[in-house]
Amino acid sequence: MTPSPREIAEGRRKLVDGLGERFTGYGVMGAPFSSGHLLATRRFHATTVGPGYQSVWHRDPEGNWSIYSDAPAAVSCGRYFSSALVGTDQCAVTMEWLSDSSMRVSVPGVIDWEFELVPTTRTRMMNAMGRVMPERMWRNAGVLRGMSAVAGPFLGVGKVGLVGDVPNGQWFRATPRLVWTVRTITATVNGADLGHDAPLPEQAKLGDFWIPQRGMFGVGNSWFEPLDPQRHRQPDRS
Repeated sequence: MTPSPREIAEGRRKLVDGLGERFTGYGVMGAPFSSGHLLATRRFHATTVGPGYQSVWHRDPEGNWSIYSDAPAAVSCGRYFSSALVGTDQCAVTMEWLSDSSMRVSVPGVIDWEFELVPTTRTRMMNAMGRVMPERMWRNAGVLRGMSAVAGPFLGVGKVGLVGDVPNGQWFRATPRLVWTVRTITATVNGADLGHDAPLPEQAKLGDFWIPQRGMFGVGNSWFEPLDPQRHRQPDRS
């Protein structure tokens, strides 16, 4: 029997070997809404810079980004993205599986989002390739650039960036080994309904990381250049 998204996501907890600052886990790479808002999530079971953590990303229709995390910004997403944000808030974050293919994500008093993961013919094809692709290819920047060019049109998500630089200046490599589309059931920010799943008028990005133009959930690993205080911005410094 094929493992469920929940079994796959919660079962991949081991950090991969290699250089750089490494993360393993899963999340919604991005999900845009008809209201112009955008949400994303991250649950990293393990990292090389601190304990595992959970975070929720929010972009409002004016383009203002905030990240809510249950770990300090210095050892979570703010380590790489803080210079592009209006806020990095450390607070309670809940990511709860409601079934083998649905989740509820919340930041108490701010965000409440329920969604399901839906396989499609094209995500199944991508996942079949991801399961057999050798590890050395996932580490090759040229291969990842080629995958970026193909994956965007193939999945209908706009531009994809698996290689490049984050806003704070470090290089990154993103390797979503397995993916599913996201279908929102309900989503609110500060009590306001975000509407239905729909692409933004202009695709959003943070540094060289493009946010998909439809909801996409991925399980995999990320690498980042080790933070150098002399060359890179830090969460407590613009």
